[in-house]
Amino acid sequence: MAIIVNLDVMMAKRKIPAGELAEAIGITPANLSILKNNKAKAIRFSTLCRLCEVLSCQPGDILEYRKDESDE
Repeated sequence: MAIIVNLDVMMAKRKIPAGELAEAIGITPANLSILKNNKAKAIRFSTLCRLCEVLSCQPGDILEYRKDESDE
């Protein structure tokens, strides 16, 4: 996948545990884990907005684009 989720990095910087973040943004810990481990196929803008609000960051701090070698 070309979009990398760096959620664990932001969580470490803000010293917020997964359970606390999941509760604060209104998703299940299981769904947060899927997102954190780059297993998600999509993310709702409302979820991204809540992540940014709770973590005091920008979407680009969480999401990163990397070109797939298979695209070349």
